[in-house]
Amino acid sequence: MTMTSRKTIVIRITLFVGTAISLFFVPWLLVKAWILPLPDTVQEQADEAISHGFDGMIVYIDQAGQSPQYLASGWHDRDAKIPAKPDALFKIASISKLYDAVAVTKLVRAGRLSLDKTIADYLPELNGKIENVDKITLRLLIQHRSGIPNFTDAPDFWAAPTETFEESLALISGMPANFEPGEDYEYCNTNYLLINRIMDDELGYDNFQFIKEEILIPLGLKNTFNSLSEVNIDDVMSGYHVGYPNDLKTNDHGMHATAEDVGTFVRALNEARLSAKQGSLFEEGEEEIYASIYEYKHGGWVPGYQSFAEYYKDLDAVVVAFYSTTDPDLYNWNLSEIINSRIVKILRKQKGS
Repeated sequence: MTMTSRKTIVIRITLFVGTAISLFFVPWLLVKAWILPLPDTVQEQADEAISHGFDGMIVYIDQAGQSPQYLASGWHDRDAKIPAKPDALFKIASISKLYDAVAVTKLVRAGRLSLDKTIADYLPELNGKIENVDKITLRLLIQHRSGIPNFTDAPDFWAAPTETFEESLALISGMPANFEPGEDYEYCNTNYLLINRIMDDELGYDNFQFIKEEILIPLGLKNTFNSLSEVNIDDVMSGYHVGYPNDLKTNDHGMHATAEDVGTFVRALNEARLSAKQGSLFEEGEEEIYASIYEYKHGGWVPGYQSFAEYYKDLDAVVVAFYSTTDPDLYNWNLSEIINSRIVKILRKQKGS
């Protein structure tokens, strides 16, 4: 045997052992979800998601040239044995950041806010509480490039979430920055906590009213709400967290919406980007501002609820997927992303692309 042959065998054995070790630590449920034969329909894929351990799932698909699809599987309320409803309200969590970014865009275009002004300009009372307030601009807050610590990363935060701006800010007050403003990216809920306070102060009232008047009403979105207090609790899909026995739908974590409402908004957002014209969402000059500061798709997570909304240009389709089960290790988040990709593959297969 030549030296080259011996080296080749050693390399192959090393690669095999490394692969085996890697696979040992990969949850087999994720591998299974990835390699299963692709179903023929999205409904079958949603049903398959329930077999993977999700309690409930909602899918809304708005594809050009076709009637919208309203799909659901599993439970709307597991304890009451009520089947999942495609028109149920859902906690959309961080998908709400898209609405916030549009609202900021409109206030900037109107000259009421400036992307280049700093936290110190808008919230001078935070001097000494947050590092670099004189360097962190509104633009950096929107883009998650502020370096401010994330208040929802506080130990055991979700066991007893804060209820006020002051309580939330106290969790990171005085902490050192994670990086210098603008020098890195780190997704951070504190950024949007501050953005919402800045908008409230400028408007003189809760910024959701502005969102309602400038976004929801023009788009005809009647099933998007600011909090649990505005809805009938029976209309909200139940949410469950692995290891916690109780239904989480009575926890108030911000915006609630139907999948259809989210899909209508995300289509309008992306149509404005693709057409670069004034439309039902943006007025003249606004889309250019938005394009410079934020993205056009989003996911959201709070205990019991995972949500995804994305536009696919090749399909001219918006896909919204809601999952009503979360877990401490975020395996279900990864599993959701696999299922989402399979839904898109099904749509592409059906289209013949």
